[in-house]
Amino acid sequence: ADCRYTCHQECRSLIQLDCRRPGPCQAQLSPESTLLPACRQNATQTVEEEKPEPPTVQEIKQKIEKYNAKVTNCLLMKLNEDGTYTGFIKVHLKLRRPVTVPAGIRPQSIYDALKEVNLAEMTDKRTSFYLPLDAVKQLHISSTTTVSEVIQGLLKKFMVVDNPQKFALFKEMRKDGQVLFQKLPLTEYPLYLRLLAGPDTDVLSFVLKENETGEVEWDAFSIPELQNFLMILDKEEKDKIQQVHRKYERFKQRLQQTLKEARGKPG
Repeated sequence: ADCRYTCHQECRSLIQLDCRRPGPCQAQLSPESTLLPACRQNATQTVEEEKPEPPTVQEIKQKIEKYNAKVTNCLLMKLNEDGTYTGFIKVHLKLRRPVTVPAGIRPQSIYDALKEVNLAEMTDKRTSFYLPLDAVKQLHISSTTTVSEVIQGLLKKFMVVDNPQKFALFKEMRKDGQVLFQKLPLTEYPLYLRLLAGPDTDVLSFVLKENETGEVEWDAFSIPELQNFLMILDKEEKDKIQQVHRKYERFKQRLQQTLKEARGKPG
């Protein structure tokens, strides 16, 4: 109450304080306690991390030359006169939920792509389907292309009309036999990450997944989509219940068999 010392409730019994000394920071640890560092007024002040300096054009040029020397599929990076550069990234689509696309739309032609015709805006009819799991899409992007723009570009290529906020881009890394995923911020530049990691996709690859933030933007979904989610969750729940029933049924059979065999043995 006096020194405003804060601790976890379960740790309360372990804390020993001597608040008899006056001053702005009265809480002093007893000799036998080592749970709190020396008290100082600026203990809660956060230290801002220093951001690294952006690489110079010469450093970028050296990195691109080193990158291109390792390329085996002709997908080289190219440095522009203004210091920006272009290159290719591959994105794996690992979407487990259906996406919404226009119904009755013909495939996009080269003419449509050149003229930037948006076929999705030519009809109000919508339908949902599952994209092939782990489909791969190759994108030619610039060093100024952000994660947000990559997501929007992927949705446009597949004519997906869902809100881009439903999706997130992850970088997949392999280390010590483990696969690690890290969600990328919308302002990150994927091509720069590709340049730093090199062309080997076993070291670094990009994955488009559902945006599992814990704070779902439900307003971004339509009523049919929400109903579809309920159907999927209901099916997953029933499947899980059946799995648990089968699991304990096998345990029960094994236990009954063991008891039966034990009764037939002497002693």
